Amino acid sequence: MSSPAQPLAASLVQSVDWLAIAPPTITAVVALVVLVADLFVAEHRKALLGWTSVAGLAAATLMLLPLLDGDRSTFCLTGDAAVCSYTADRFTLVIQFLVLGGALLAALLSVTALKDARKALPEGEYWFLLLSSAAGAALLPASRDLATLIVALEVASLPAFALVGLKYGDRRSSEAALKFFLSSVTATAVSLMGISFLYASTGTLYLTRIADRIQSVDGQLDTLAQTGVVLTLVGFAFKTAAVPFHFWVPDTYVGAPLPIAAYLSVIGKAVGFSGLILVTVVALPSYADVWGPALAALAALTMTVGNVGALRQQATRAYSVVRLLAWSSVGQAGYLLVPIAAAAYSGDAEKSIGSTVAYALMYGAVNLGAFAVAALVGRTKTLNRVADYRGLYASSPLSALLLAFFLLCLAGLPPGIIGLFAKVTVFSAAVDAGLGWLAVIMAVNVVIALFYYLQWTAQLFRAPEGEPEKHRVPAPLTAAIALTGVLGIALSGAPQLVLRFTDTGLF
Repeated sequence: MSSPAQPLAASLVQSVDWLAIAPPTITAVVALVVLVADLFVAEHRKALLGWTSVAGLAAATLMLLPLLDGDRSTFCLTGDAAVCSYTADRFTLVIQFLVLGGALLAALLSVTALKDARKALPEGEYWFLLLSSAAGAALLPASRDLATLIVALEVASLPAFALVGLKYGDRRSSEAALKFFLSSVTATAVSLMGISFLYASTGTLYLTRIADRIQSVDGQLDTLAQTGVVLTLVGFAFKTAAVPFHFWVPDTYVGAPLPIAAYLSVIGKAVGFSGLILVTVVALPSYADVWGPALAALAALTMTVGNVGALRQQATRAYSVVRLLAWSSVGQAGYLLVPIAAAAYSGDAEKSIGSTVAYALMYGAVNLGAFAVAALVGRTKTLNRVADYRGLYASSPLSALLLAFFLLCLAGLPPGIIGLFAKVTVFSAAVDAGLGWLAVIMAVNVVIALFYYLQWTAQLFRAPEGEPEKHRVPAPLTAAIALTGVLGIALSGAPQLVLRFTDTGLF
């Protein structure tokens, strides 16, 4: 006679779609392999850990290809197969491509940075933390319940704190890590409170069920639900470095190893924005009248403060290149917020979200390219000032031309057609949604940004002071610069491919 517990246990057993979860799983497994191998690999062979990590990230990125055939879901409710915790749809795959591809480029930069650091950075711990963070970042866009979403967010964030402060005996690095940690912990606490209020109001953590139930919340719980929506938005605004929650960005980027600053500028944004999209557009479409105006105001404030901050950077100040890129990334976050805000007013929310994802892909490729060239120059000019780039064309013509191309893409000027295309796409999303005032503010900010991007670009082609200094480019740096350059040029040749690729399929 079978026990009554047996049928219950059998009903709780779920089949796992291993192919669907392969990209974050491979990244996490390689992280554990690197951590264990670090105990046994001799000191002079630690570089193997780096190349193992690069190979693992490349394999995880390639595992996205078999998933292009159609949507796949796993960890679903036994009573309702349509409600799942993990979904690999087009939106998930595009963000995972951005995250894993960005992490791969950051890893290539790290191989050279660790060699130059001469034991100041512990290699085993570095690679384990980088891969762990990438695994969490790859899990987040696939999350379709709030519990998985917040766990993925923290798995992506916690190793990043340690990476920022990992350099031995560097006070600036420690201070940056502490500031990053405190701001992020505050964001998580606010998010968790908001999520708990949403759960109390709706009785579920699944995003699609929240979207259904929150429309018919009991009158006594209506204020609780509204408070939950606002707190959740505030928490994610921290993660996206939206103003006024941006104060940690410049010091964190300067204090972190340069490859980690590059990683945070792209992957950190991808994590924050994908989480924000899932919470607002998927879980809370009925509260568009709350989050729409809030995100529009945040977008205007963020792009303005970010661009003005970048404009104020002095060319001769220490680490002015990293500070300029940090403030620039805050300004770019404002542009990324525009289509999400537009989704609240637009009849075609999927098109608006596609604009954000398209812009994120463009920004990720060219911003990592700019950081790659900054890493190259930083090998001989340790203060990495904008003034140090004077005459770069005379000593390293190809690097100077590629950096000029990346900066023109970020500015939205030809020949950086992909940058111009991405900005026009975001601009049209605002206009189509009836947010004319936001489109005007964006246009003004694009003009402000032109000044500091062109000022840096002009430095590259000025006559050098003294003899031009040759820059020897190690193979990993060459690969990173070449990959970003090829991607940027290819997308500029066929920018329409980006929008076709970013047809999100969220709805």
